[in-house]
Amino acid sequence: MGSVFRSEEMCLAQLFLQSGSAYDCISELGEMGLVEFRDINPSVNLFQRRFVSEIKRCEEMERILGVLTVCGLSAVVPQEQLQRLEVELSEVARNKEKLQRNLLELTEYTHMLRITHTFVHSRSRALGPQYEEFQSIESDSGGCTGMQRLGAKLGFVSGLIHRVKVEAFERMLWRVCKGYTILSYAELGESLADLDTGEISKNVVFLISFWGDQIGQKVQKICDCYHCHLYPHPENDEERADVMDSLRTRILDLNNVLHRTEEYLRQGLQKASESAFTWVVQVKKMKAIYHILNLSSFDVTNKCLIAEVWCPVNDLTNLRGALEEGSRKGDATVPSFVNRIPSNDTPPTLLRTNKFTSGFQSIVEAYGVGDYREASPVPYTIITFPFLFAVMFGDLGHGVVMACFALWMVLKEKSHKRKRSDNEIWTVFFEGRYIILMMGLFSVYTGLIYNDCFSKSLNIFGSGWMIKTNTQKHAYYYIPKHSMNETLQTNALLTLDPNVTGVFSGPYPFGIDPIWNMAVNRLSFLNSYKMKMSVIIGVVHMSFGVVLSVFNHLHFKHNFNIYLLFLPELLFLLCLFGYLVFMILYKWLAFGARDSRLAPSILIHFINMFLMQGEDNTPLYPGQVGVFLMVVALLSVPVLLLGKPVYLYWLHRGGKGLRLRRGYERVRRVSEDDMSQAPAYDDDEEEGLDDLMTSRETQPKEFDFGDVFLHQAIHTIEYCLGCISNTASYLRLWALSLAHAQLSEVLWAMVMRLGLRMTSRLGVLFLVPVFSLFAVLTVSILLVMEGLSAFLHALRLHWVEFQNKFYHGTGIKFSPFDFSTLPSVFEQDGLL
Repeated sequence: MGSVFRSEEMCLAQLFLQSGSAYDCISELGEMGLVEFRDINPSVNLFQRRFVSEIKRCEEMERILGVLTVCGLSAVVPQEQLQRLEVELSEVARNKEKLQRNLLELTEYTHMLRITHTFVHSRSRALGPQYEEFQSIESDSGGCTGMQRLGAKLGFVSGLIHRVKVEAFERMLWRVCKGYTILSYAELGESLADLDTGEISKNVVFLISFWGDQIGQKVQKICDCYHCHLYPHPENDEERADVMDSLRTRILDLNNVLHRTEEYLRQGLQKASESAFTWVVQVKKMKAIYHILNLSSFDVTNKCLIAEVWCPVNDLTNLRGALEEGSRKGDATVPSFVNRIPSNDTPPTLLRTNKFTSGFQSIVEAYGVGDYREASPVPYTIITFPFLFAVMFGDLGHGVVMACFALWMVLKEKSHKRKRSDNEIWTVFFEGRYIILMMGLFSVYTGLIYNDCFSKSLNIFGSGWMIKTNTQKHAYYYIPKHSMNETLQTNALLTLDPNVTGVFSGPYPFGIDPIWNMAVNRLSFLNSYKMKMSVIIGVVHMSFGVVLSVFNHLHFKHNFNIYLLFLPELLFLLCLFGYLVFMILYKWLAFGARDSRLAPSILIHFINMFLMQGEDNTPLYPGQVGVFLMVVALLSVPVLLLGKPVYLYWLHRGGKGLRLRRGYERVRRVSEDDMSQAPAYDDDEEEGLDDLMTSRETQPKEFDFGDVFLHQAIHTIEYCLGCISNTASYLRLWALSLAHAQLSEVLWAMVMRLGLRMTSRLGVLFLVPVFSLFAVLTVSILLVMEGLSAFLHALRLHWVEFQNKFYHGTGIKFSPFDFSTLPSVFEQDGLL
């Protein structure tokens, strides 16, 4: 079987890399994504490995590139240039911050001088002639006033404070200074940035007048406690004017310098941004290569690095080509080469996918990665998963809407991949676009089978039923396609009665007859039809899963499992539930509509078969004997329970096992000496040796019969009980299908029917909001919620009911060293 149906064959290989070209060889392997490296130094601490210093340098470059968040691609990473660029830009940024702080201080000082000037003039106007007399006395006495003669001196403190601190600041001044201060303040008209935090806030300009040095010291301490921005206050108007002129000049100069600094910084960042993503990619690649080199060991004698890799057998040629190319780029005198080695370790699992099968592979691997060389459920899931979904979601209209949405995503896939969306929900929908497309197409098919389109039936071929009206008890006639609507409108009650000899026109050509949409017993008919259909689909699906286990037994050469596992499991399933499917199909084919009332009950026959009571009621077919099948099913249970443990015990302890072990010893001795001198075996020894070699994987080194028996007992109980519970689990197909149909019908009756009842001209305008509401509810409830519910139930049927028959899902996924996965690492690190 190909890699589509089974994981690819893997091999363990040793890479011998010359020291001078090891980096280039690993780089070529990363570009191609061929191999998965193994750590052959598990006991060595990460900080004691050979290339730790190189990884630290890469991390330092990543730190430098953290501020340059743009895109590109190149060849060599200029580490010195990055460090020089970091120093230069950091120094420019620090200078810019200092200039901005100086500019803010000068701006605050300017506003403070402007506002405090108004405080001084307002005080002079309030004091009037007394203030002028005070100034003249002060000037006549040589500047010595009465307070100054007593040792006191008039002082001023001015600055800015946050508006929220003004009340507490004023209260503190009054309490501490005993009222020997005069506080004047006014709110600043514009908001300024805080010098410390950089936050924009409202400030208040204040001016404090006081007498004496002690009061001044107290005022100074209070201002420091409230983090006021203090500035020197001029003594007269001439000094204030000089300071204002100086401030305006300095502010103008600072603005020019800041403008030039920002322009220089912008040019530097723009120049760096041209290669920023180039450097980001190369640093990530370099760091990944050195991580891989740390997984290898250094051979001092041969001066080469030895690495171990898992590689698909089909890619060994490409692996050798990559090593040759890396050796050529590294100018190595001795080329690197690969050597395939034997191993008893379980290889990783590789299943190649494309954009169509990757979504279905993700569904399967969400349950578990398949074992190595185990049969893959993906090829069958591509068909069965959307089909089981459609059985639960079957509606022609909803299927068309879903298929159109998925088709739009398929057509837009190239443009979407170029635009990396941050919306996780949309990304999940887009990754499953082909799954949604298949589910929509299958829903269209099942909608045609159910004859259900937005809860309405399509009258394509006309009805195939004979009906009788309530007024004409014995008048039967055929309803053609063109007269069905007229017949339904003129009769309040129609009885569908096919039990009339010679007048029934036969089954509907495709799907369900549309007349059932008007029948009173419609729900009973659909219940019976969909319930039996669910049982048939479930038994066929499970039987197919059991059959697929044969391919695993044949591939791993466990031939005894075919007789001791597969056949008992298949007999148990088919003798019970396969017989139930046979009775359903036989009843559908043998009993027509005219004699359906004479058909015996399948449920009664099935219960009697379980109770082994014989066929007391009317047999379904001549010679019906269900007890025999029940006996066969019960006899298969002990075979399933004891067959494999007893066979393995006999193989390990019996006479044949002794002969097989001797043959195995002969093979081992010959392989150690020379295979060309191998002796000939007889047919019995060769066949027995094959059985022993194939059974060695299933039995432990020290055979424990109790452990094997316990494991097989658990499997037997799980399988026998699972056949019953899994068959019942498939009835969810019936339940969800009816729920979806009923919900769609309720939505039509509650929304669209109200709009369609309007017969006036305004009814057309009324249909617009009604149809909009119907569309919104259809998409949100029936498509999204019901679709998600059907998706999860179909997922459960595959994981539990289908895959557990042949799929273990306990393997390890093949994770090659590939540079194409690095962009996702950038997004996690926040560099892009």
